[in-house]
Amino acid sequence: MSWTDERVELLKKMWGEGQSASQIAKELGGVTRNAVIGKVHRLGLSNRAGSGAAAPKTEAKAKPAPKAKVEPKPQPKTEPAIKPVPPGTKPNLPARKQIIPAGQPLPPQPSANEISPEALAKVNEIEKKAKKIGLMELTERTCKWPVGDPATDNFWFCGLPVQQGKPYCEAHVGVAFQPMSSRRDRRR
Repeated sequence: MSWTDERVELLKKMWGEGQSASQIAKELGGVTRNAVIGKVHRLGLSNRAGSGAAAPKTEAKAKPAPKAKVEPKPQPKTEPAIKPVPPGTKPNLPARKQIIPAGQPLPPQPSANEISPEALAKVNEIEKKAKKIGLMELTERTCKWPVGDPATDNFWFCGLPVQQGKPYCEAHVGVAFQPMSSRRDRRR
């Protein structure tokens, strides 16, 4: 399909009458609604408001609107974004804000009284040997057990080798995946 002069004239006429792009496409045949919309924009017919028929593109550019004189606003004085820190001193960093997770809530973490004393002792020993890695260092083979508060600098992941098919090392699997009945018994 090509846009012949008579097809373009029919498009202009129907568009000026207020017909929809779908109606015009159906009448012309061989074109989609989107093709009609594209041609309307290329012809400069897109604004139907007011007159019923849009003016040709050449007439619209004949009279440019007068431009108002804009006075530049005085710029407020600002301090540089990064201030130089003298050597030998620590920069005064603002306190980190509490991180609020977006989307899904965090899975419930077992409290200390829900974890068996054996598993808790094992976790404490393992965490002394942990690799203490950051988020970007995690792989499918490293334990992803988080330790500490994510809003502080003292936050890390275990990083020890994972148990087959689990996201955690053996000690953290013992804490994360406990049988339901044993957890219920400890609460009583």
